[in-house]
Amino acid sequence: SLEKYARIRNEFRVKVMEHKKNRRVAIGAHAALYFEDQLTMQYQVQEMLRIERIFEADGIQDELDVYNPLIPDGMNWKATFMIEYDDVEERREALARMIGIERGLWVQVEGFDKVNPIANEDLERETEDKTSSVHFVRFELTAEMAAAVKQGTQIKAGIGHPAYTEETTLSPEIRDSLAGDLH
Repeated sequence: SLEKYARIRNEFRVKVMEHKKNRRVAIGAHAALYFEDQLTMQYQVQEMLRIERIFEADGIQDELDVYNPLIPDGMNWKATFMIEYDDVEERREALARMIGIERGLWVQVEGFDKVNPIANEDLERETEDKTSSVHFVRFELTAEMAAAVKQGTQIKAGIGHPAYTEETTLSPEIRDSLAGDLH
């Protein structure tokens, strides 16, 4: 309920913010993946219900229907991919150059091929003039990849796009957090 959430909100928020520290992967200076899971989505739903003062069952179900698809199913990772520029003009120019960047995004479990995401299943996020600064992506993994991650295999993430090419190796803490999303 909204009343119960109001009582525990501060402690819950601290817990979620600590959890999120091992869910963000910076890819260069201007892009990041924010990996979602049940806890991050529970927080998002609770905050939306609180902000919009939703307390009726139909409204709650509507919010769940929006956010539940962002929870990994045990064989994939789901993330919010963000292009991040503080300066508005610099961001506008970059987004015009980066059309299709989400298709150049990848993750790679060491010893396996790169996995490109299925992007923006909810709606189109680019026009002929620019891409969005926010994309929702899903990385489908094989059972072998999932097993390797759970055994501690290294993971890389990157982007191969003419306007932005970067890669990074995930820290052990982030790898271990993402391993928890897998069967």
